[in-house]
This record gives sequence, C-alpha cells and structure tokens, in this order.
Amino acid sequence: MERLDLFGAWIAQAIFILSILVFVSRLAEKPGLEHWMGLLLLCTALPLGYLLVRAPGHQRPPLYYVQIGLMLTFLAVEFALDYALKIEFRQVRWMVIAYVVLFFGGTGGMMGVASEAGPRWMASSVILFLIMACLAFVQRAKTGM
Repeated sequence: MERLDLFGAWIAQAIFILSILVFVSRLAEKPGLEHWMGLLLLCTALPLGYLLVRAPGHQRPPLYYVQIGLMLTFLAVEFALDYALKIEFRQVRWMVIAYVVLFFGGTGGMMGVASEAGPRWMASSVILFLIMACLAFVQRAKTGM
C-alpha cells in the first residue's frame, strides 16, 4: 500500500507542477508551451485511473474515490472544451465559474490523495496548491484566460 500512496503523491505533485507551468506559460505568452503542458496534464488521467482501479484492494474510503473522480472529471471537461471541441468558453461568466470550481475541486482533492503518503507529502502539496492557486488568479487577471 505504501508504494501506491507514494505513486498517488507523485501524481498529485505532477498535476500541481503542470498546472503551474500552464499558468506561467500563459503569463509568458507562450501558447505552444501552454498547449504541451496542458497535454501532459491530460495524460495524468491514466495514472489517476490506475489509482482508482487499485483503490478497492486497499480499502480506500469513499472520499478517495470522490477526490480522484473530481480530478478525472475536470480532465475530461478540459479535454472536451480546449482540445476536442475548442470552445471559447473563458469569456462566458457562468462557464468560467463552473470550470474554476471543478478545477479547484479536482486539484484540492489531489492534496488529499497526496496526504495518504504522509505529512511531508501533504505539506509540499499544500505549498504547490497555494502557488498554483495564486498563479491561476494572477494569470486570469492579466490574460483573461
């Protein structure tokens, strides 16, 4: 179980770091880099799916499923809106609010997944989450995205 917890913590950290890189890319006006960081973020759906499949064998609480499920739901919405359908939704207030709530619900849940590996992983996840959250709002204010 310890290896699975560590794997979950690494995935959570990767999600935070990739999200930070997406926001930094937007601030730096590097759409190509933003696109690739976003694709890498979408790829975290595979290991998240693995964690979900392995969870029953490790007697995970229901909250664990919710946490991973929210992140997977966000990734599916992100893929649909930005990559598959290419919908310009960031100028429609209600869509942005729903998107942001889902984003922070999913990434917030990843702190819980990381905490399964211990307090140090939880602490580093909280720090990365706070950096990510600050950058999310700063880049939205500066770029409108």
